[in-house]
Amino acid sequence: MKYYFLQKFLLLDELKKESHLERADSVEPGDCYISINNITGKWDPESEQTTLKDINANVQRGKLLAVIGPVGAGKSSLLMSVLGEIPLVNGDVKVHGRISYVAQQPWVFSASVRQNIVFGNKYEQSKYNRILKACALNKDIELMPNGDATLIGDRGVSLSGGQRARVSLARALYIDADVYLLDDPLSAVDAAVSRHLFEKVVLGVLKNKPVILVTHQLQFLKEADEILILKEGKCLGQGTFDEMSQSGIDFSSLLKRDKEEEEVKEEEHHQEVSYHIENAKLANIGSMMSLTSIGTEFEPDPVQLPEEEERQEGTVGWKVYYEWLKNGCGPFKFIILILLNLLTQGLYVTSDWWLALWSNKEENKHAAIALDKELRFQGYNVTNVTIPFVDTHENVYIFTGIIAAVFLFGLLRALMFFKVAVDSSMNMHNKMFNSLLRSPISFFDTNPVGRILNRFSKDTGHMDDLLPITLFDFIQCFLLIIGIVVVVGIVLPWVFIPLIPIGILFVVVRRYYIMTSRHIKRLEGTTRSPVFSHLSASLQGLHTIRAFGVQDKFQEEFDNHQNLHTEAWFLFLATSRWLAVRLDWMCAVFVSIVAFLCVVLADSLDAGRVGLTLTYAMTLMGMFQWAVRQSAEVENQMISVERVMQYSKLPSEADLTSDKDHKPPPDWPVHGKITGDKVCLRYSSTGPMVLKYLKFSIESKEKIGIVGRTGAGKSSLIAMLFRMIEPEGQVMIDGVNIVNIGLHELRNKISIIPQDPVLFTGPLRKNLDPFGEHADSSLWSALEEVQLKPAIEELPSQLETEVSEGGINFSVGQRQLICLARAILRRNKILMIDVVINRIK
Repeated sequence: MKYYFLQKFLLLDELKKESHLERADSVEPGDCYISINNITGKWDPESEQTTLKDINANVQRGKLLAVIGPVGAGKSSLLMSVLGEIPLVNGDVKVHGRISYVAQQPWVFSASVRQNIVFGNKYEQSKYNRILKACALNKDIELMPNGDATLIGDRGVSLSGGQRARVSLARALYIDADVYLLDDPLSAVDAAVSRHLFEKVVLGVLKNKPVILVTHQLQFLKEADEILILKEGKCLGQGTFDEMSQSGIDFSSLLKRDKEEEEVKEEEHHQEVSYHIENAKLANIGSMMSLTSIGTEFEPDPVQLPEEEERQEGTVGWKVYYEWLKNGCGPFKFIILILLNLLTQGLYVTSDWWLALWSNKEENKHAAIALDKELRFQGYNVTNVTIPFVDTHENVYIFTGIIAAVFLFGLLRALMFFKVAVDSSMNMHNKMFNSLLRSPISFFDTNPVGRILNRFSKDTGHMDDLLPITLFDFIQCFLLIIGIVVVVGIVLPWVFIPLIPIGILFVVVRRYYIMTSRHIKRLEGTTRSPVFSHLSASLQGLHTIRAFGVQDKFQEEFDNHQNLHTEAWFLFLATSRWLAVRLDWMCAVFVSIVAFLCVVLADSLDAGRVGLTLTYAMTLMGMFQWAVRQSAEVENQMISVERVMQYSKLPSEADLTSDKDHKPPPDWPVHGKITGDKVCLRYSSTGPMVLKYLKFSIESKEKIGIVGRTGAGKSSLIAMLFRMIEPEGQVMIDGVNIVNIGLHELRNKISIIPQDPVLFTGPLRKNLDPFGEHADSSLWSALEEVQLKPAIEELPSQLETEVSEGGINFSVGQRQLICLARAILRRNKILMIDVVINRIK
């Protein structure tokens, strides 16, 4: 089946070069332009619904085209058409000059700040400093533990949303391209920083470049050379600001509202706060970010960066074997499994022993007949020569019965063993999954996604596929060796003379081998994680990587990660072959000694016993060699079990349900009143307080805006109310202390609309109503309240529309509106909104 999926993946269509797109990267600076000629495009070629319809635009050198429109209007899709990502049905796009692109959702990868900005290009200090100043990153970098050498972690967990946006913008500026596509980079920052970026970047650094700017910041439209208004993929209006104003489109009220917002936030501008975090001076790995910016942006929680993946030392303990066995069967099933193995092996040895006895009987019978004939031929009257009777049919029946029993019990043994192995793997996977779901948020901040995927893919795959087969082989070989040793010892005790020293040598060689291979196997596991992390990061930023034309660089980096992993894997295979060669030598010596003993003792042995001894000696050495190799391989495979066990015992959050003494009423909360008294919060037991002795009261139905400088603790308040981090002090909701109740009972009663909207793969209906608690009429009503109903009604499958991974088939604004509709359906008394308005104006 896995080969089928691999084949299916490899046979997927490659990205086709868009025939409607004409690109010329190498042009003179004065010849760069963007020409969009009557294009019509759609993401799904088989769909009747178009994403863009008859769009025209012409952006020459030094000109700024501002693209505005409501959520889902096709603004980002317009930029995708210039990048060649969206298939065009009609029209064409001409781009003369190298493209630089800033995505709506800023993409950063796990590296230093400088590496994210320079992006593999040559480092030029003066140019670099000029861009940092234009993007207002100087003060942020000064406050980072290691300056621009600070690692920003997986998905940029240590940066605020505004910092990620400005790093992404700085990256686009650094390559000094000819053409710039900016997809709403100003929404992630406050009004003061937004004004700074517009003046210093759009009107400054890019003043001589053709620029397409998608924006919701309407106060900047006067500065644009041309405005393109989109709605439902169609051009609603196009022209200069004055032309649009004269056409009846009312910008004045929107501009007034945005200007008021800007003036309010300007008062907070230039007020800086240094958020000192414990161990902030640690270099790179394990460092923590100082959450300071020049404006009131969306700050993340202070988190530690990924530490080096933990590797166990020494032998794989017996506790690992015990846990694996315990997860697969209980004591009764284990005893039955042992008896089945012993019985099967006993029957197998009995079949060979019976053949030897049968062979001796036939030999004695034919010897007696030959003697009788010889005596009669010589003239003797023979009366005392007894010819033994051998019932061939009876022997055949007995041998057939033994073989049938071997087959039957062998099949039962195999079925039961693999059932135990599959159950163990499934149970350990479920424990790991449940442990991961119950882990605190800090765990995901400090562990890259590749490390987690490694446990759930390769390590779990080893438990499913390789470990059961390897362990079953070892058990079979071990029992076969025991049976052979017993039989050969009875027939030819002299065999123990070479067997004992060679057996000791086997054990010594195995121990020497396992000391090396165990560490190499663990190294192979840890070098695999960066492969997954890099692949995950590359898929997240695929549009940016293609736009910058750095596919080769990222493939080269992937190859470097893959080569490092391959080196560890090849070294593991090489050590296995080293062991195999030495075991073969010892086996050859043993078989030679046994054959020599059979020749020396030929007079005292019958043919059947000699044949059985030589056959078993050769089998013994083959089995002994294979058993040693498989026993070492079992220990290596058990490292995967060990790694899964690590994730099965992760630190856990508080209980999900309340005990009977603190269980809130079924209709709690009735009013939604929130009070706090001496509330403190720290992200680690030894870390600094991020919330200090807060006292507040929020009445029912009140709308409260929480503002503050970067690092002031706004996001920490959300973490406190959801108990992502356990608070100190007293937080009451309708008179119930939230610390005393279960997490499910608390979190089910609070709705949140996050800054980065989260949608799950599956039908849109399930994203709105995961538990099927509401009728379709309620779903449509919620969509209508967030003004998304018309857009969903136009979709062919409407509520059954499949949401792609990450919700990429919806715009960012639409995703946030879906999250808002989901919150409306919950009808909770408490709703928390983490600044989403900028993207859904």
